[in-house]
Amino acid sequence: MRLVFDGRFIQRHPDGITKFSLGLIHELKKLVPLTVLVHADYQREQIGSGVEFLQGRAATSLLEPFTSLLLNRAGADVVFSPMQTTSGLFKKYKLVLTIHDLIYYRYKTPPAQFNPVLRGLWWLYHQSYLPQRLVLRAADAVATVSNTSREQILQAKLTKKPIWVIPNASDLPVLEPLPKNKQLVYMGSFIGYKNVETLVRAMSDLPDYELALLSKISPKRKAELQALIPKGARVSFIGGVTNQEYATYLAEGFALVSASLDEGFGIPALESISQGTPAVLSDLEIFREVAGDGAIYFDPKDPSDFVRAVRELEHPQVYRATSLAGVRQAAGYSWKVSAQKLLVLLKSL
Repeated sequence: MRLVFDGRFIQRHPDGITKFSLGLIHELKKLVPLTVLVHADYQREQIGSGVEFLQGRAATSLLEPFTSLLLNRAGADVVFSPMQTTSGLFKKYKLVLTIHDLIYYRYKTPPAQFNPVLRGLWWLYHQSYLPQRLVLRAADAVATVSNTSREQILQAKLTKKPIWVIPNASDLPVLEPLPKNKQLVYMGSFIGYKNVETLVRAMSDLPDYELALLSKISPKRKAELQALIPKGARVSFIGGVTNQEYATYLAEGFALVSASLDEGFGIPALESISQGTPAVLSDLEIFREVAGDGAIYFDPKDPSDFVRAVRELEHPQVYRATSLAGVRQAAGYSWKVSAQKLLVLLKSL
């Protein structure tokens, strides 16, 4: 079986799709000979040795429909894509496409890194489920990252093909327990539905805490959020961290926080509870699936309820119980297990 993994969605600065791709690739190559389709040298560098590389064009190319011809010539038997846009138009191979979530059907703002033409096509694509249904007709099976997303795909009737859950996992180094500070840690983008505004406004009632916004942020978005910081509140913009720095922030922080109105998985929540640091999260179905009892939940539209959740964690017994529950919950997620599940799916085709 010649198994090809589409690695063209790996970004220079890791996002959720990049982590999903690299986590699976690094474990799959231990289990089976693996070919990875790439289009850039930085993708080869991040993937490293132990795989065969196949050079292709960028997944956003207008010639993407013809990538299937390249895969046919390469003798691909099964192709796994961590997204749903890998070409299957002229395929002679079995194809698994991945849908991580349906967020962009509810929040239709296109990814900022796309050029204006792609942003327009993206917006049109998500105006109805029909284009997605047509794309998924080329798949022999569909993967997703959570039971919550699987149920949403079924409710939307996007496909009649088998839907397999291949969960995300944390790839952060797990540090020894460290003394806790009074930082509330945020990791994630600053797009509208992430609702970072609620966190910033709530800091007026948490003057003894600092909100540390770890992710890279544009100057314009930073200025918008800075204008909302209440007098006397402490909010810091870190502007990006390494994996090691991120793990340290989580290990030392009081809690990871998110007021997101929607999520596809919530990798930062999993990363935090894996360090034994509780999370304070929006009361979303997907967060409850991922973090379980390792988090305290609140109404993301109510800053005062966020304050209530943080104060609840101040009780030592609550903090310890939530921390231990989170470590147990995180132990159920690993790239090794996810890769094994994926390999069962691929062999079944």
